[in-house]
Amino acid sequence: MSIAGVRRAPRSGGPTAEGQGTTPEPTIKYSRLVRVYVPATLAMLQQLVGDQSLRARNGTAFAVTPTLREAYSEGDDDELAEVALREAALASLRLLAAEGLSGLPPRRAVVVAEIEDATARPDLDDAVVRLGGEVAFNDVIAAYVDNFDAEPAVLPAVEAIDAADLGDEDADFVVGDAQDHDLAWYAPQELPFLIELL
Repeated sequence: MSIAGVRRAPRSGGPTAEGQGTTPEPTIKYSRLVRVYVPATLAMLQQLVGDQSLRARNGTAFAVTPTLREAYSEGDDDELAEVALREAALASLRLLAAEGLSGLPPRRAVVVAEIEDATARPDLDDAVVRLGGEVAFNDVIAAYVDNFDAEPAVLPAVEAIDAADLGDEDADFVVGDAQDHDLAWYAPQELPFLIELL
């Protein structure tokens, strides 16, 4: 993934003496509000609007973590936030693949919230955090959702995401085509209207 103004730094460290890969880093528990990017689907947005809360799948979200900052030699907070957003959008494709046909349009969605109960998990990936509970609607500051014109690219990407994760280059190209589509920004109060129009 290439984002303007952001350059990934070379990874430090290497395989351990036992050949088991890099040593997992300890988790980091945030003691302040942190902005998180929660992968979602349209069905999950319906739940958020209806229940006024959202549970992230497996508690997984993304954020500008200390490890993400260290992974890039260049890039300000806004640019690193774009990295976290794109990682969440990619994870949304995996949720769509697991969800199957739900009768809703195939669109990626990311919920942005500011919460206190998050723990960085650099052992899983640079931007990954685990949430300790549900995300309340009142904590949501925005949502990003694919536009209609992204659907022709998102649907094949949903079908290709598993193969892409396994290293299939053709599948990775299909997923990249979907990731090239920008997500549209919505304020929290706009979400009920977005859901109603689907």
